[in-house]
Amino acid sequence: MAKAVWNNKVIAESDHTEMVEGNHYFPKDSVKSEYLRESDVHSTCPWKGDASYYSLEVDGETNPDSAWYYPQPKEAAANIKDHVAFVNGVTVTN
Repeated sequence: MAKAVWNNKVIAESDHTEMVEGNHYFPKDSVKSEYLRESDVHSTCPWKGDASYYSLEVDGETNPDSAWYYPQPKEAAANIKDHVAFVNGVTVTN
């Protein structure tokens, strides 16, 4: 089971993640939404499409733009639609 942890809290946990470029993409329903805060940050990947970001907020601490997802991924990345990946100090183990 893959698990994403930040600030000693489990942010996401799933038996079924998608691995893309070394990142675990967790199904959105396996991510604890109470820790997610919408971010205004966006980026573009040539083959995956436009990414949107979340900041994490746990116990009064914020980890800005530390989760991302592709709301409308390109066809080559269709397997990560409705999935979230993590960075910036979020520990992912499996």
